[in-house]
Amino acid sequence: MTSGRLRYLPLGGLGEVGINMWALEWENKIVVVDAGLMFPQEDMPGIDLVLPDISYLLQRDREVVGIFLTHGHEDHIGGLPFALKKINVPVYGTRLTLGLLKPKLREHRILRESDLREVRVGDSVQLGPFRVETIAVCHSIPDAVALAIDTPVGRVVYTSDFKLDPAPPDGNPTDMDRFRRLGDAGVLLLLSDSTNAERDGRSGSERDLHGAFERIFSDAPARIVVANFASNIQRMQHLVRVAAQFGRRVAIVGRSLQQNFKTARELGFLTVPDGVVVPLADVEKIPPSKLLLLTAGSQGEPMSALTRFAAQRHPFLNVRKDDWVVISARAHGPSDGEQPLPPWSSRVLLGGRQRARDGTRAAR
Repeated sequence: MTSGRLRYLPLGGLGEVGINMWALEWENKIVVVDAGLMFPQEDMPGIDLVLPDISYLLQRDREVVGIFLTHGHEDHIGGLPFALKKINVPVYGTRLTLGLLKPKLREHRILRESDLREVRVGDSVQLGPFRVETIAVCHSIPDAVALAIDTPVGRVVYTSDFKLDPAPPDGNPTDMDRFRRLGDAGVLLLLSDSTNAERDGRSGSERDLHGAFERIFSDAPARIVVANFASNIQRMQHLVRVAAQFGRRVAIVGRSLQQNFKTARELGFLTVPDGVVVPLADVEKIPPSKLLLLTAGSQGEPMSALTRFAAQRHPFLNVRKDDWVVISARAHGPSDGEQPLPPWSSRVLLGGRQRARDGTRAAR
């Protein structure tokens, strides 16, 4: 037994979508988990980004021993460059998570002085009074982990964002056996976080979309434009495979999507056949019926490639009469910018008109 007190400190994301960041404190030693951001809502005019409040971490009598990242989505790593400018401490994450983080740190000109430490699934790291173990979880982005944190008074388990897909595209399901063993051993506090977890029914597998995509690629007379979250690596891989299957070249539109595509490919988390990807500057050389455009902006962000594409303001590409546009995202409501939508939530816009197709639902 000990007379100390373990504190759980939500710094953002609790009861809201985005800016995920929390901490555990024991005798003034603090371990931080994630550091996300949130994009402004309609009632936030003049705001560019929403960041967690880290003022508690900056108090002189407290020591942050490290920051642990669970996966590479914006709402879990996007705020880290801003935090590291104030508390430069070791940052732990898996290979892809750190790979997606590095361009952000480089853009903020703090990559060189940042202390990034790669961990693998199943590793354990001692950070002051905390021992942090990584556990494999299935998500829309590869290399995601949950955390089991041993403290002086018991174990804290954070599932992070997860999906119970028995046959995920990358073959790496959530490690239910490890969670079961942790539960049998005893857990002081469970922190569970998964968008749509409170909705009835089961979420679809990424594989469920294959039939719908095949029908779209079979029927589209000209260019296909798919708007997708820039961090949904699984969806990118799926679309690249279908494009290759139907003999279409792929062009990547949008800075964030291009960067994530490049990083995932270089690190081996995205497999792209030779000759499939075409530079934006060469898209006019490709017949429209042989072209797939992958773009971000599925939530209608004002500065996104899709918004400029639709408004005829994109420097390279603008909407044309026979384009089919697939918005692979939720049509309404807040989004965490990360979860892949179940197949019935995608929508297809054909030549400016919305038409429902098998396996999809047209938004009103």
